[in-house]
Amino acid sequence: MSKSLYQDALKTFSRAADLMNLDPGVRKFLERPQRSLIVEFPVVMDDGRTEMFTGYRVQHNTARGPAKGGVRYHPNVTLDEVQTLAFWMTWKCALLNLPYGGGKGGIKVDPSKLSVRELERLSRRYFSELHKFVGPQKDIPAPDVNTNAQVMAWYLDTYSMNEGRTVLGVVTGKPVEVGGSSGRNEATGRGVAVCTAEACKMTGKDISEATVAVQGFGNVGSASAKILQDDYKAKIIAVSDVSAAYYDPNGLDIDDLIAYRDQNHGLIDGYPKAQRLDREEIFGLDVDILIPAALEKSITAENASEIKAKLIVEGANGPVTPEAEKILLSNGILIVPDILANAGGVTVSYFEWVQDLQSFFWDLEEIRSKLKKMMLKAFSEVWYTMKDYDTDMRTAAYIVAIKKVAEVVKLRGIYP
Repeated sequence: MSKSLYQDALKTFSRAADLMNLDPGVRKFLERPQRSLIVEFPVVMDDGRTEMFTGYRVQHNTARGPAKGGVRYHPNVTLDEVQTLAFWMTWKCALLNLPYGGGKGGIKVDPSKLSVRELERLSRRYFSELHKFVGPQKDIPAPDVNTNAQVMAWYLDTYSMNEGRTVLGVVTGKPVEVGGSSGRNEATGRGVAVCTAEACKMTGKDISEATVAVQGFGNVGSASAKILQDDYKAKIIAVSDVSAAYYDPNGLDIDDLIAYRDQNHGLIDGYPKAQRLDREEIFGLDVDILIPAALEKSITAENASEIKAKLIVEGANGPVTPEAEKILLSNGILIVPDILANAGGVTVSYFEWVQDLQSFFWDLEEIRSKLKKMMLKAFSEVWYTMKDYDTDMRTAAYIVAIKKVAEVVKLRGIYP
């Protein structure tokens, strides 16, 4: 039997809970998902066949407010993965002081094998299956792996048609034309960049002299790279995605690479202006900063000892396994954890939800300013908690987040 991602996640939770002497009753409550929904549903394909698909939606905890979290479409989606992602979202939302609990969803599907019409039918049927469990005050989905603003627009329309009125706040990450927020596409990457710059500042490193490698060049990785290059003058010397890895010791032209990717079916394979590497080589490069921004478990006990970077900023969810983390920490590497580093996305999703509820929208500069302020506040809380408890940043982030959720659980009490 394969190792459970959820059991891995609980190890970090337990470490923090032990350090802070968390109440045993609250601990039991927070260790388990509140609701896990599995839906099996049919979709009529373009050739007239009917295919069955499996979808999931998990609400880990709603003590602080509605569940919040993305929906991913991937052939390897499992209930264990979705439960883990919902668990992480609880702590991410609490860490940024958002009035949400953790949620996550997914469909076991390879979307690249579907036509646009099939993708739309799949999305609408899945969201119809979730109808009773989602809503602006219940559970607010958003994009994740292989989903985007268009999928969110289909979700919005499906829910609104069933309700008989337009309900803008039911999902976030929508197109701006239908209640989306400025700055949402770059939000996760911007949060990663802000945390990277702040980590450099706290450790006495000049970010404008830093070299960076980015593993994963989708929305998060490419936005992180662009903002670090444009706003902070860092040198991005290597990037990789599922298709290839490229290296230039003088710094890659990130705008050029993004343009190439967007014209090349979303992949960087074949990029002509840099040296090609094996994809795994990106971990062993002599760089100051490594940003894993792909999927879970990218850095394992097998490749952790190769890493030369002294700062890792987790753009992806769960990119470092617990076994790898022990190796990295023993080598003096600072890890800015996912629940802090990539919280920019859910923070701007919160801004979008607020704007939808009040039907009043902010401009891009206001979004960026508010995001930076909230990210820096959360970073500071984690940094000084790390010092107070003499622990690592991930454990410190959990301590900060767990305290906030546990306090609400105690104030609300256990019903009935």
